[in-house]
Amino acid sequence: MQYPLIHSGKVRRLYEVPDPTQMLMVATDSISAFDYVLDTPIPDKGVILTQMSLWWFDQLADVVDNHVVWASKLGGDEGPYPIPDEWQGRCMVVKKLEMFEVECIARGYITGSGWAEYQESQTITGIPLPAGLRHADRLPQPIFTPSTKAEIGLHDENISFEEVEALVGAEDAAKLRDRTLDVFARASEIAEERGIILADTKFEFGRGTDGSIILADEVLTPDSSRFWDREDHVPGQQIPSFDKQFVRDWLALESGWDKKSGNVPPPLPAHIVEATRERYVEAYRRLTGNTDI
Repeated sequence: MQYPLIHSGKVRRLYEVPDPTQMLMVATDSISAFDYVLDTPIPDKGVILTQMSLWWFDQLADVVDNHVVWASKLGGDEGPYPIPDEWQGRCMVVKKLEMFEVECIARGYITGSGWAEYQESQTITGIPLPAGLRHADRLPQPIFTPSTKAEIGLHDENISFEEVEALVGAEDAAKLRDRTLDVFARASEIAEERGIILADTKFEFGRGTDGSIILADEVLTPDSSRFWDREDHVPGQQIPSFDKQFVRDWLALESGWDKKSGNVPPPLPAHIVEATRERYVEAYRRLTGNTDI
């Protein structure tokens, strides 16, 4: 059965299905870095992202509704529509939602772009923070630091809560903030039980036909989140994360590629592909307890 393509993103492709209220979401093995989709895939990455998201949707079901109608499990199973073999384990049938054009980011620790801003102004996205924080310090309380949603090849831009209010209205802005922080709090507890620190993450929400706010897309994967091993956490130092840091480091430090050149990044060498895959697999196994990947 052929499914018309709706949209192709950095990692996911969306397809029409016979039910106009639903669509098919397929996660590929593509990986992006520095706003480029790289030519070299990471084997099993799409399966890991899908299965990890499904596990998290189940864990968070009493906190927030999600968009999943049906999902392909590992090993294959029958769903509402015929699924090609190559999509098994990496696709979901989901509700079509009116998506909020805001990346809903929660931060529990100071790192990344937040650390860079803090060093200049003692703020993150304009939110004042105490003096004397070190890199990777836990924040006094998690904060909501939204950004815009950028097209492929462009940067997401941090925005203030007031700008979110201007985009979606004050009532929905407050709901997005509160829902983001509620989900982050529960996910942090679950990860902590497994020896993993959830430093920060981003969520996407949409509005259902009944007006409710629903968690969508992927959730709490190494692509959307910064996970640290609790044993590696030493404030003041760089912390290894369960994500594509191997890819970023190789491109920035070893490949000879200049990200300001406008040239596309070079293909990834086999050892970087394997190390990145192993990190994704480890995150999946540590968090879910499953060893099926």
